[in-house]
Amino acid sequence: MFDDNSYKSKMSKTIEVFYKELNSLRTGRANANMLDFIKVDVYGQKMPINQLGTITTPEPRTINIQTWDINNVPLIDSAIKKSELGLNPQIDGQLIRLPIPDLSEERRIEIKKIIKSMGEKCKVSIRNIRRDGNDDLKKLLKSKEISEDDEKKFGKLIQDHTDQNIKLIDDKVSSKEKEIMKI
Repeated sequence: MFDDNSYKSKMSKTIEVFYKELNSLRTGRANANMLDFIKVDVYGQKMPINQLGTITTPEPRTINIQTWDINNVPLIDSAIKKSELGLNPQIDGQLIRLPIPDLSEERRIEIKKIIKSMGEKCKVSIRNIRRDGNDDLKKLLKSKEISEDDEKKFGKLIQDHTDQNIKLIDDKVSSKEKEIMKI
């Protein structure tokens, strides 16, 4: 029997990852999620910054990282500088301050392009999940495990999930672009 919930679940997870990626973009306001995708090479492995210290946002334009091990400070500093966030860490003992500068007009336009690209990648993933679901339906129909009516019914369900998720992506891209363009 066909289970459309597994495809719905895969699509939801794809959207979740997309939202996390969007939250990691620098928008001119301090947001601890901006550091989520930066990995630091420590203890022989790559670790996220939030596993190496406490991240706080004491002011709207500042992120503080209170590292737990002073030996990791230069490694975290280096990883942040190598990232595409364009931040310049200020070190004070075990505390790393990240002032968030205002976004220039060209950086805003660049971020809009990044947002659109992320949205398109997410849509492609959603469509791939739909294609996999439709392929599975065809296989089940061919092996006579489901009827043609069931194939159409489940095909419509998968298409509905796809349409809903594509709309979610478009709405999120649009709202994030508006947020970026606000001065």
